Amino acid sequence: MTTILEREVPIECAGEIQTLTLIAHYDSRLRKTVRWSVQGDAITVRIPPCVRRKEVDRILEDVISRVRRDRDRARQRRDRALQRQDADLQARARALNRLYFDGELTWRTIRWVGNMQRRLGSCTNGGPTDGDIRLSERIRSWPSYVVDYVIAHELAHRKFPNHSSAFWAYLARYPHMERARGFIEGVAFADGAVFEEDAGLAPADLPEAGGGNRPL
Repeated sequence: MTTILEREVPIECAGEIQTLTLIAHYDSRLRKTVRWSVQGDAITVRIPPCVRRKEVDRILEDVISRVRRDRDRARQRRDRALQRQDADLQARARALNRLYFDGELTWRTIRWVGNMQRRLGSCTNGGPTDGDIRLSERIRSWPSYVVDYVIAHELAHRKFPNHSSAFWAYLARYPHMERARGFIEGVAFADGAVFEEDAGLAPADLPEAGGGNRPL
């Protein structure tokens, strides 16, 4: 194969600019059909030698447009899937609130996030993000009674924004609390990890003025 060009291509997706590397080759094994693929951040285009150089730019622009369109569609599919997942979490939280907390707790949003390393969940009380509950993606595949415990834990922080004895007594309404905490301790031991629940917050986890972000 003979390399025609290699250059960086900025592609906008969901308001963000992603830079991909475009590599185009003449491929003597091809007769009429252009072949292209995307692997990671590289777009590789193979072009039949019979295609004149002045046609190459048009072909490459068409490929870039298709990549942009495919990425937009993939993002839309991910967004719809996340919306469904968040809706499922909302329904799950409402059921737990109704079953164990007399339906008295309120919150704004609850959703999965992938940026929690040591925390299993968090609940913000006060400030511009008041009532936002976040759950770590790492627990998604854990037993349902453990996930329900983490949800119940964060819901309980809407009444008690601390880990006081009153908080634990209130959370004990969830009947699988001790069993779930045992599971979490077992996972932490097996992984050599530390899941924060009470003390030992990292500086980034400390509450900001005007609000409290309580990690599990």
